[in-house]
Amino acid sequence: MSSTLPARVTLEDLAQYATPLPDIEVHGLDMGWYIVRLHRDNAVSLLTDQNGETQRFTGTQWIGRALVPLGFTHGTLTWADAADEMIGTNVPPVSAQQRMAHGVRVAFNQACL
Repeated sequence: MSSTLPARVTLEDLAQYATPLPDIEVHGLDMGWYIVRLHRDNAVSLLTDQNGETQRFTGTQWIGRALVPLGFTHGTLTWADAADEMIGTNVPPVSAQQRMAHGVRVAFNQACL
């Protein structure tokens, strides 16, 4: 498979990826929802379902259950910054590299499978 990432990828597509696997970003949203982004070099891809809709999870344990069988062991937990949504502020948006650099490492537990 190509070393570049498409804008969207499904779990089935991800199962075909060879090592090195992309880095996983677990992005926390409001109300307990999480989405998954994949990072490789400067490319970022969004994990989607078969219909092309963003795959949403209700907890990191469900993300681990989906990704551990594909060879992933951990991800980086990030969250939306409220300042990103403020109208009229001079705060630049947080880059993908900044999110990954300042996120929190989370392990995907194989014991819960």
